[in-house]
Amino acid sequence: MQLDSRAQTLLKALVERYIADGQPVGSRALSRISGLELSPATIRNIMADLEELGYVCSPHTSAGRIPTPRGYRVFVDSLLTVQPIDETTVESKLQSRLHTASPQKIISNAAQMLSSLSQFAGVVMTPRHESVFQQIEFMRLSEKRILLVIVTPNGDVQNRLLLTDVDYTPAQLVQAANYINQHYAGLGFDEVRNRLQNELRQLRDDMTRLMQAAVEAGSDAMAENEEDVVISGERNLLSVTDLASNMNSLRKLFDLFEQKTGLMQLLDVSSKATGVQIFIGGESQLVPVEEMSIVTAPYEVNGKIVGTLGVIGPTRMAYERVIPIVDITAKLLSNALSHN
Repeated sequence: MQLDSRAQTLLKALVERYIADGQPVGSRALSRISGLELSPATIRNIMADLEELGYVCSPHTSAGRIPTPRGYRVFVDSLLTVQPIDETTVESKLQSRLHTASPQKIISNAAQMLSSLSQFAGVVMTPRHESVFQQIEFMRLSEKRILLVIVTPNGDVQNRLLLTDVDYTPAQLVQAANYINQHYAGLGFDEVRNRLQNELRQLRDDMTRLMQAAVEAGSDAMAENEEDVVISGERNLLSVTDLASNMNSLRKLFDLFEQKTGLMQLLDVSSKATGVQIFIGGESQLVPVEEMSIVTAPYEVNGKIVGTLGVIGPTRMAYERVIPIVDITAKLLSNALSHN
């Protein structure tokens, strides 16, 4: 339902005041801070309408009201005035931290800077790299036990133990490794897997099984070596009253950090959108804690979106300050990784 201008002004004033001091906001306070020349009775009537529509609620027996998740949504989508941010100041802080030699260090620094600037938790979903190999070798350890050795284009080496149904001879292992290296070196394991299904029908079944087992094991080995999400500043949330006062909420929050599966799903969803996205607890099924919000933005490498970063904090966060922090960090991280 479309709110009239008076209702929008009062809702905006209520949310801003509640974010600032965390106390239910009464009609008398709204009369002072809204700038509207309305009688207390008129304000009470409008607030009653907002409560009936689900934008505010009255906690306990308090005379004041607080925003609901639906109220926060209207606020961030339609009523929020984002504070202009001094990009040169923030950029100077970030540039030295983001322009380092290692992409992993750049990502870790970005998470730390998000946490430092927002005073909440910073999170970065790491870029998705296809598991590319330059060379593989098979080493026969014993009957039906083979060591798979994977060499990446940058020289890293990964090992994986294969348990096979067939006892392969050293000559067969050399033949299989030579075939894979000759035809597939420099490709990702996912692409090799697809090609194997179509191109290896002319080989004996037992050799095909060996190659497919190597591809599966190689893909797993490469994936295990990558950290999906980098999180910094989780302890900052212990000092947020809205989260720390509720042990059940706190437990769900740190389960989110520990398991990371739900967090990955949320960040994956936001990577498919453009610009800053805001997920509000109690409204989004992806946020497990009602008192928690996540502000995210995708970042790019050479013009292609490869991941997402964001700030995790309470629903009662200063969105007008956090949004530009997330936005500029995404742009600077994109630039740093593209030029690395």
